[in-house]
Amino acid sequence: MQNKIMLITYPDSFGRNLKELYQAIHTHFARELGAIHILPFYPSSGDRGFAPIDYQQVAPEFGTWEDIDALAKDYEIMADFMINHLSKRSREFRDFVEKHDESAYAHLFLRFRDFWENGYPTQEEIDLLNKRKPCAPCVDISFRDGTTEKIWCTFDDEQMDLDLRQDAAWDFVKRTLDNLVKHHIPLIRLDALAFATKKPGTTCFFLEPDFWELIGRVRDMLAGTGVELLPEIHDHYTRQLAIARHGYYVYDFVLPVMVLHTLYTHSGTRLRHWLNICPRKQYTTLDTHDGLGTVDVVDLLSKEELEAVIRQTEKYGANFKWDYSKDSQGAKVVYQINCSYYSALGEDDQAYLLARAIQFFTPGIPQVYYMGLLAGPNDYELMERTHYDRNISRHNYTLEEIDENVKKPVVQKLCAMMCFYNAHPAFSGEMTLPEQREDALCILWQKGDDLVRLDADLNTNAFTISYQEKGEWKVLSLEDAT
Repeated sequence: MQNKIMLITYPDSFGRNLKELYQAIHTHFARELGAIHILPFYPSSGDRGFAPIDYQQVAPEFGTWEDIDALAKDYEIMADFMINHLSKRSREFRDFVEKHDESAYAHLFLRFRDFWENGYPTQEEIDLLNKRKPCAPCVDISFRDGTTEKIWCTFDDEQMDLDLRQDAAWDFVKRTLDNLVKHHIPLIRLDALAFATKKPGTTCFFLEPDFWELIGRVRDMLAGTGVELLPEIHDHYTRQLAIARHGYYVYDFVLPVMVLHTLYTHSGTRLRHWLNICPRKQYTTLDTHDGLGTVDVVDLLSKEELEAVIRQTEKYGANFKWDYSKDSQGAKVVYQINCSYYSALGEDDQAYLLARAIQFFTPGIPQVYYMGLLAGPNDYELMERTHYDRNISRHNYTLEEIDENVKKPVVQKLCAMMCFYNAHPAFSGEMTLPEQREDALCILWQKGDDLVRLDADLNTNAFTISYQEKGEWKVLSLEDAT
């Protein structure tokens, strides 16, 4: 993968469809972006695309495969594969409901009766599960023959879990991967991967060695295609370290909350520790469609430090997604913070630009969420109108809004930093952290004779980006960008 900044966007949030997405990027961000993670563009019945009905199609309201191919000619494309589940409205599940045990897809979906010894878990087994709802993760399905069964449903009731113990599920996986490869997708994000490993009497989450066997089987299906995998997992940071040791790209989901802690407390101690130990083969984020993960920083921040970050974001308008697995005291805990990153920093331009500078100087390939690209504040109107908390950070920009937002000084300065990152070879070299004060941050990158450095005062959020040219240090002027 090329080391250039990747945009994360829904197919209808940066312009109304894929054609407008291409137009917006080509008009305003052709130098700033080298890749695009287009969030699910398939027909879907829920969860903003993450309940896919048919991976063989592009949803007509977004465009066609020709539109995806056009984007892929100019930008590296990341696409999602929800390996854990498929829509209740999919052809496969509807056939299952119609024909029940006689369906060709009777073994594609995970049936409680085939999984649990007595057809249903005990309360102890339910409590053990890593789950996203306060009850057993299932939904009652009524079949045409008049019978009812419980089908595993980890997330929304539209998302039926696949039974990856069965050949039928792996045939489906192969068909899906082959289609994405055919359309020039060089990077596939495996969504909800850790939930796809299930055994009775366990957490049914990131089970070893099952996890390595599962992702290895997917990798083997892609052998010779050049396609890379990006497992999507929110969990303790040691999970990402383990995945990186196996040679896969990982997400730096630690960074968003860690940077907030750094800028809230004016201390770089925790961040420097993370920069020293974080994987190098990774994608960095500050914001995504899913909010800011908190489980990822456990033991990197103390419980009190994490709670302080959560409370500060709440003052800036955040709401929260809860984890029903509960902590060691039996209390449910905040799993994700829903808030635009710009609002999480008090809509302070200087703090926001420093946060992005830290991200760009962190090892890995930077991803910038579409709202973050335009320094977008919380969208309370959309959240309240749709009665969905996560929509606070899912504003849908028209082309006209994008034209106006790119004029903001904070966006113009951000774009200047992005262009600098994409063009400078030092970011493909090695990072070092010189000795420094607690309230300062210095990050140095070097590749051969090419050097760049970030120097930041964490008390004032003032920072400089400097680079060496013909033995002389020069400063990147962000004021010239406005």
